[in-house]
Amino acid sequence: MNDELVRLSKIMSMRGLCSRREADVWIEKGWVYVDGQLVNELGYKIRPNQHIEISQNAKTEQKKLLTILINKPIGYVSGQAEEGYTPAVKLITSSNYWSSDNHKISEKFNFIKGLAPCGRLDIDSTGLLVFSQDGRIAKKLIGDESIIEKEYLVRYEGKITEDKLRLLNYGLELDGKKLKQAKVTIQNEDQLKFILVEGRKRQIRRMSELVGLKVIGLKRVRIGNVKLGKLPLGKWRYLEDGEIF
Repeated sequence: MNDELVRLSKIMSMRGLCSRREADVWIEKGWVYVDGQLVNELGYKIRPNQHIEISQNAKTEQKKLLTILINKPIGYVSGQAEEGYTPAVKLITSSNYWSSDNHKISEKFNFIKGLAPCGRLDIDSTGLLVFSQDGRIAKKLIGDESIIEKEYLVRYEGKITEDKLRLLNYGLELDGKKLKQAKVTIQNEDQLKFILVEGRKRQIRRMSELVGLKVIGLKRVRIGNVKLGKLPLGKWRYLEDGEIF
């Protein structure tokens, strides 16, 4: 048995119950039980194999957390504002809400200020970008431990060969570190499909340059099981009930 004690909030995050910040809030509110015993002490430590339960209050609070999907246009940055450029979160306005979505904006729209980007999409790229208030989704989509696939359609200039395709799939390095296995296939004479499970800075463009190709257009069309679909450029919608990354 592993008797090493670890902070309860860290264990809750590792198990995907919530973010560490959410865990601290729930602990303070008395919404967390360890082996059936209420724990409301911040910094409380437990063994990694102990049983954790959260109250119905915590579950109800978690259901209120919003996740929003945007079809990001070129010219917007995915994270914090940069000089001369606008962050994509600014697109989340009532006028940019996709009217074909089954949901209504309703009172939920008042809470978008707590949204954070779950991953990045380069300023000169378009497509699916996720913002969420839910720390579980952020943990699932970003970070070295994420195994969620991201799918891109990439237009390029240059000549593709079997050797280049083989290298794009596996065999390239960036910043002295070998890239994880990718799935790169030819779509047509000037378009490739990339499926990646990592997100290094400008990864696809840099990978392409290493094999003599120049990216002239890049669109992300899928993250995990969630697809961009018919969401128009510059519009946003809520993550539907039942949609899981």
